[in-house]
Amino acid sequence: MCGIVGYVGKRPIVNTLLNGLKRLEYRGYDSAGIAILKESQIKVIKRTGKVDALREAVDKVSFSQNENELSIGIAHTRWATHGAPTEKNAHPHLDEKGNFALVHNGIIENYASLKEHLIGKGHKFVSETDTEVIVHLISELYEGDFLKAVAASLKQLSGTYGIAVISKAHPDTIIAARKGSPIIIGVGNDEMIVASDVSALISYTRKVIYLDDGDIAVLRAEEVDIRNIDIIPVTRELAHIDWDANAAEKGGYEHFMIKEIFEQPEAITNGTRGRLNFEDGSSVLSGLGYSSRELASISNVIIAACGTSYNAGLVGEYYFEDIADLPTEVAQAAEFRYRNPIIRPDTLVLAISQSGETADTLAAVREGKNKGAVVAGICNIVGSTIARETGVGVYLHAGPEIGVASTKAFTCQVIVLLMMALKLGRAKRFSRQRGIEIIEEIIKTPDIVREVLKRAKDIQKIAKKYAKAENAFYIGRGYLYPVALEGALKLKEISYIHAEGYHAAELKHGPIALLEERVPVIALANDIPGKDKMISNIQECKARKSPIIATATEGDTEIASMVNDVIWIPKCSQFIAPIPTVVALQLFSYYVAKERGCSIDQPRNLAKSVTVE
Repeated sequence: MCGIVGYVGKRPIVNTLLNGLKRLEYRGYDSAGIAILKESQIKVIKRTGKVDALREAVDKVSFSQNENELSIGIAHTRWATHGAPTEKNAHPHLDEKGNFALVHNGIIENYASLKEHLIGKGHKFVSETDTEVIVHLISELYEGDFLKAVAASLKQLSGTYGIAVISKAHPDTIIAARKGSPIIIGVGNDEMIVASDVSALISYTRKVIYLDDGDIAVLRAEEVDIRNIDIIPVTRELAHIDWDANAAEKGGYEHFMIKEIFEQPEAITNGTRGRLNFEDGSSVLSGLGYSSRELASISNVIIAACGTSYNAGLVGEYYFEDIADLPTEVAQAAEFRYRNPIIRPDTLVLAISQSGETADTLAAVREGKNKGAVVAGICNIVGSTIARETGVGVYLHAGPEIGVASTKAFTCQVIVLLMMALKLGRAKRFSRQRGIEIIEEIIKTPDIVREVLKRAKDIQKIAKKYAKAENAFYIGRGYLYPVALEGALKLKEISYIHAEGYHAAELKHGPIALLEERVPVIALANDIPGKDKMISNIQECKARKSPIIATATEGDTEIASMVNDVIWIPKCSQFIAPIPTVVALQLFSYYVAKERGCSIDQPRNLAKSVTVE
């Protein structure tokens, strides 16, 4: 969602803040702004649209800075919630007297009553946002102690926040705080950076501190002082980021998305390295922290996730039931805590989130813990909130994913779920020999994906044929049913084509009424269990004159003879098939979107990390 950057130190303040915002563009936003404290005045510049528009506006203003002069400022990219995407609603927000400037991620649920109270005290508001209430509240409560005013204000807020605030009266200090929205402190040499994502600060330091909910950090160039909401000092660990700024660059690719699609063989290798044990026919997932005896006692699994992670969870459901013999349910995380799920002490609640900050999934984690379940996480971001609150789980090690439409995170989630199912299965009833066979398949997966990537130009030609379609259907069975959902999601995310994913058997129960010459069907017809039924479904679609694009196992002349176009997938088992198949569908979506001239890395209305419910 929204992005926060703040800096105090001796670097050129304008470039430092704007470069940080550029690193956060992938999160999705519709306006941007900057506030710089200079000569006892706070200068704010805001623009709708992209950071480049803000940079043009800032370049017209003089922000001279002497060498070794302390500089301080905050900046923000906003994804509109309260109020339209306009300059007046863009962050940073000032109090009425211009004494404080503040940026905020999250939603303040009681802002209306607080606003009414402040208006009664003579405050005048200029925006439609909930955020402006916070800076006015700080101004109202300020009596000379910056930290005390911020802490007292936060105690009155209901909802979520990640904030950074500067004060005209305290020109060497940024105060940051979090509750439900990530805030990270980058610790440099005589400089401090605050951001909502490590990508904004990785160019300057790899030493970071992740704030916990309820933390308030007082940042000066030479120190960071962390307190709780009652201003009592607390200690937070200094962590190290294991990837550098180059990993978040395009590296010669036209878009981050295509770069990340092509990074998947390496990402899968990184995610499985050191985690496969041939001797035992099992996986080594030390982050789970449970013994074989404890794992054997698990009676059922509930997977909580949203979006792409939800689709990965659906593949995991097959794994856990087929390999680990565990009844498994995939729950939409937003519904998890509201529908009173049946959880026992031997239930494993598995939270899946690429960012580790997804608000709905985090709420599911807390509900699972409250009900006494075994709770674990699957995340890509080390030190993320879900990773820290679960305390146990598995990191993907996929590297930074900048494109809003998730690609390599999905395939790494699937491979991690397979390894988890293998570990749980070996703790229960799965044989060592069968485990070794699955390990051998996992090891071959990166090469299988490379073979799909070699066919990118062939897939591009197919995509060009169908780029003008306005509706599309994806159908699959068994292990490829969740892939149909994910393929449809990718197409609608980046090409804006209305695409629906269905279990192939559902076509006859309503959706088939929509099929005609202008509605292509992408049929996942790989040579795995369920293919015979898929052939019947393809014939049904052909009878309604829909053009058929099929994914099929190499050499399958039967499928090739009955469809309009084929995307060939190397031969592999049903356990591995979802991975190369979804990679092919990612390429298809990418090339369709490119042909349509869409904004691929930053699709309209979407955000990379959904940190509000």
